[in-house]
Amino acid sequence: MAKVEIKGEQHTIGEVFSERFAFSVPPYQRPYAWTTEHAGELLDDLLGYLGTSDDAVEDLSPYFLGSIVLIKSERPDAQIVDGQQRLITLTILLATLRALIPPSFTEGITRRLYAPADPLNNLPARYRLRPKDRDALFFQEYIQSEHGIVHLRAALLRNLNDSQRNMRENTLYYLRTLGDLPEAQRIRLTQFIVTRCLLVVVSTPDLSSAYRIFSVLNDRGLDLSYADILKAEIIGQIAEHEQREYTSRWEDTEEALGRGAFDQLLTHIRMIYRKNKPMGTILDEFRAYVVATINDSRRLIDDVLRPYGDAFYVLSNARYESAEQPEVAGRINALLRWLNRLDNIDWIPPAMVYLRSYPDAPDRLERFFIGLERLAASLTIRRQFINKRIQRYNRLLAAIECGADLSLASSPMQLNAEEREATLGALSGDLYLMAAMPRQYALLRLDSSLAQADSTLYAHRTLTVEHVLPRNPPPESEWMTVFPTLEERARWVHRLGNLVLLSRAKNMQASNYDFARKKTIYFSSRNGVAAFALTTQVLQEQEWTPQVVERRQEALINHLKQLWRL
Repeated sequence: MAKVEIKGEQHTIGEVFSERFAFSVPPYQRPYAWTTEHAGELLDDLLGYLGTSDDAVEDLSPYFLGSIVLIKSERPDAQIVDGQQRLITLTILLATLRALIPPSFTEGITRRLYAPADPLNNLPARYRLRPKDRDALFFQEYIQSEHGIVHLRAALLRNLNDSQRNMRENTLYYLRTLGDLPEAQRIRLTQFIVTRCLLVVVSTPDLSSAYRIFSVLNDRGLDLSYADILKAEIIGQIAEHEQREYTSRWEDTEEALGRGAFDQLLTHIRMIYRKNKPMGTILDEFRAYVVATINDSRRLIDDVLRPYGDAFYVLSNARYESAEQPEVAGRINALLRWLNRLDNIDWIPPAMVYLRSYPDAPDRLERFFIGLERLAASLTIRRQFINKRIQRYNRLLAAIECGADLSLASSPMQLNAEEREATLGALSGDLYLMAAMPRQYALLRLDSSLAQADSTLYAHRTLTVEHVLPRNPPPESEWMTVFPTLEERARWVHRLGNLVLLSRAKNMQASNYDFARKKTIYFSSRNGVAAFALTTQVLQEQEWTPQVVERRQEALINHLKQLWRL
């Protein structure tokens, strides 16, 4: 068997984006999928690590950005097996900084985004990173080229695929966020990224060995987990004659939740005690902030692991019970099902603490979960990223633990006037252009409230968000008569009043039908009934005009205002 050479080297970002590497994303890789959530978290972490000190950048401790895996020989050409999301996002970040710092610094960034021809080494001119073929020209024209971001900000771009849309949204997010920083801080951030941020580059010239490396670095098998290690350490501190009993108690909780959920339980318990995002490994922080704080293995299992495990099971499975008030329990479980539809689980630690504190007070729990769902929905709709979510939920944790009145306007449970206005603004604007998850959540939550339906009805249904007024109506259609100007169509097409829900896949041809035909053929089921309340409303309209959309927009927004007390 031929020997395969594997190299692992540490490089600064300035070295990664240099003549040493010419990155490309092979066609078998998934599309670029980082959203503003991921891009925002990266920037938050970099700014948080950089801090506000005036120490020389070269004296700052290095910041580790993880590892990437490449198929690469001695030449610069390098296919990315693992790491394209980070490398593309770092390219976007550097290109955005280039657009926002003085010209004297921009040449240094351009050299890291574009490599001029080198005839002596037989190397052509090229950009240092090439995404998948379908995205490469867009990426070059609007991000990597020296004045591309100026055109990206000004252009009205249509028909972008998901990767290009993510590239555009992340670039515009960085422009807004970095534009609010002082110029000196932008320069300092650029220097820090190029000279003090590190990546470990693992490379091999062979595809199969590259994927073996990737599998090892991203192992998701059933090898020894941090839960297994903690179990051995914690139970090992218990007297030998009691170890069998406490092993059984530990394993009862683990089996009730399942292995994956049990690992999540430990991260939630760590958050309850640490009240901050991890700065080290979960294993180290659980030892430092949970085990060391309790300092009693039996109490940790009896008073922490088991009751929080019970609470976590109830929350994640919507299984709260109350023999005395079954109707209230049903409403609590409906709220839990909505919370579990969110794209994050940061709300769970404060919910665990509150449920553990008041397990037999259903009225109190219902008030809490009404407020928590409202807060979580607002954070999601306003696209508050993980750092801001964690900060907010940690403030809520502290308020719960000290017995504060959560109904006060000053409570972290409540939305202030600015937050209510921002939530309402996001819902009132071009809702269809919102990220898919918060858009779907808002529409389904609204639909269930209109129909007074239980959340379980929305669990396993194919869902399509459809426009009544089409996005691109045919030139000779009645739509061009009813909505004669581009400005009027642009004003209403993506707003809530013009959207319906369908329990079927999108039909691009039917999307452009005239209103009467669209109602009969596309929006109705075989028996003439729509599956969603939002769609039923539209079926009751005889015509679809700007006045109808405006009236419906106002009514639906008012309903959401009442639902979430905005």
